[in-house]
Amino acid sequence: MTVKTRYRVAGISLLVGLLVLIRYFEHKLFYDPLIHFFYSDYLNGGVPNFETTRLLLNVVFRYFLNSLISLGIIYIAFFDRNILKFSVLLYSLLFFLCFPVFMFLVFTIENENFLALFYVRRFLIHPVFIIILLPAFYYYRLLERRKKQL
Repeated sequence: MTVKTRYRVAGISLLVGLLVLIRYFEHKLFYDPLIHFFYSDYLNGGVPNFETTRLLLNVVFRYFLNSLISLGIIYIAFFDRNILKFSVLLYSLLFFLCFPVFMFLVFTIENENFLALFYVRRFLIHPVFIIILLPAFYYYRLLERRKKQL
C-alpha cells in the first residue's frame, strides 16, 4: 500500500468515525423528540409535544453536517471534482425534495402518516445516500478505466 493510499484510507476512516460520533451523540447534539417517539409504541401512543421550528432547524443542521462529511468521503475516495460537483447536486436535490415532504408530514402529523414521517426523517438525518453513491461512482470509475484500456 502506497503512502498516498494510506492517507486516503486514514482520511476516509476519520470521516466515517465522525459520522459514527454524530450518530452516537445524537441525543446530546440535536433536538429530536421524534427519536423517543419512534422507539416507543408510536402506533398506539399520541404525538409528543415538540417545538416545530427547533425540530426543523436541527434536521436541516444534521442533514448538512452529514452531507459535508459524506462529500468529504466522496472527494477523498475519488479525488475528482466532477464527481464532487455531481454529488453536491444530488445531495441538494435530495434535500429540496425530501425536506418539504418532511415539513408537510410534521405539520399534518396523523396516525396514518407516522411511517412516512419516520422514513423521510430517517433519510434526512442519516447519511444513507453515501451508501448508494460510493458503489455507483466506483462502478463508474471502473467503466471509465475499461474504456481507456480498449
